Amino acid sequence: MTQTTMTRTSAHRPRPISFLELHESNGWRLKFYGIAATGERPRPELVKTAELLVPTALPYPAAHKGGEDPYDIDRYGVGFVIVHDAADYAFALYDWWAGENEIHQRIFSSLPNRLGAMRPHPTPAIGSATELAVTDFERRAWLRHVLAREDGADMEAYLAEHFEGEV
Repeated sequence: MTQTTMTRTSAHRPRPISFLELHESNGWRLKFYGIAATGERPRPELVKTAELLVPTALPYPAAHKGGEDPYDIDRYGVGFVIVHDAADYAFALYDWWAGENEIHQRIFSSLPNRLGAMRPHPTPAIGSATELAVTDFERRAWLRHVLAREDGADMEAYLAEHFEGEV
């Protein structure tokens, strides 16, 4: 068996994850989270760029009742965005709920000093270990407030619950 080796650029340093805002745009209600390689929060200009890209990054209309095509599934107009001011790239991960229990995602990225050039990320990445902590939290919140409730989905409770922590 061949042994795989990995060269790291540095040891993991925990990063703070902050809830930034509940952002409403183009019919979407999105929990915005921030992660930064240095400092407590991403640069305001990166957050603003991610906000402005919502109509480009997410499907329209935000809420959509699926049709007869099995790939045309329901959307609820809710989700979350992770804005990550990493050392090598600036990222915006747009995640939304569809088809009852599916997270759909689009990632946009740019070089840190080229925010105006942010575009769909060129690799099939789904997120860093730090970003996936937010995704896991959101998955658990969706289960609690939407899927597991006997008396029906509570989108307001889902949107009111946020993750804050260090990963």
